Amino acid sequence: MKLAARHNNVLPGFGPTMGYTLLYLSLIVLLPLSALVFKAADFTWPEFVAAVSTPRVLASYKVTFGAALAAAGVNAVFGLLVAWVLVRYSFPGRRFVDALVDLPFALPTAVAGITLATVYSANGWIGRHLESHGIKVAFTPLGITVAMIFIGLPFVVRTVQPVIEELDKEIEEAAACLGASRWQTFRTVIFPLLTPSILTGFALAFARGVGEYGSIIFIAGNMPMVSEITPLLIITKLEQYDYRGATAIATVMLVSSFVMLLVINLLQKWSRRYAE
Repeated sequence: MKLAARHNNVLPGFGPTMGYTLLYLSLIVLLPLSALVFKAADFTWPEFVAAVSTPRVLASYKVTFGAALAAAGVNAVFGLLVAWVLVRYSFPGRRFVDALVDLPFALPTAVAGITLATVYSANGWIGRHLESHGIKVAFTPLGITVAMIFIGLPFVVRTVQPVIEELDKEIEEAAACLGASRWQTFRTVIFPLLTPSILTGFALAFARGVGEYGSIIFIAGNMPMVSEITPLLIITKLEQYDYRGATAIATVMLVSSFVMLLVINLLQKWSRRYAE
């Protein structure tokens, strides 16, 4: 009976599903990435280092990774606040605000970039007030950071929010009964429990910012050595038929992506272990 039930199971077994999974991943992920690696293998090591370390390329790294780091840091703070408000407080329009957090996921990146450039330009709704105080956002590295904050916020909120929902309020009440202030309760009781999820959200927002293109090019200004991001530099080299240079820079970004993916997986593993 057990053998008959096993053979009549509608769901496929481990062998077919694993085969389909490997085939799908090979066609969609591994083959394109392998082609990039094989193309980069045409370089000698000195040629590769020279291609990825020119002043213009180094400046694009500084802009891309620096802005992504700053944006992820801002999102780590304000994403925690947003998640806390959505979980712990009831107010009119709460569901609307909760849905609004996911807007960067659904909104086309080009639309987001055009909107941000319009709002933060010198004559925009927000930009004109900032300009009067000497703060220029659009077409500067600050504009790149703003765009990365916009597209990275949901990663922090959606990572921290479930953890806040699972927090036992009795722990906070016990701390209050023992004489702890609100700040002491947050610093010594709540924050240590949220730290793994905050770090995971930070890493996800950072990785998203490093790879972002569509929402940035409209607000960045795209000036070489000033506000040019690395993905745009890759596109520029392809338009100039410098395929070798584009491949070399893309390989650096690929390695960076693998490193960030490893860090994210380690943080998630640590988060699960910490929760247990």
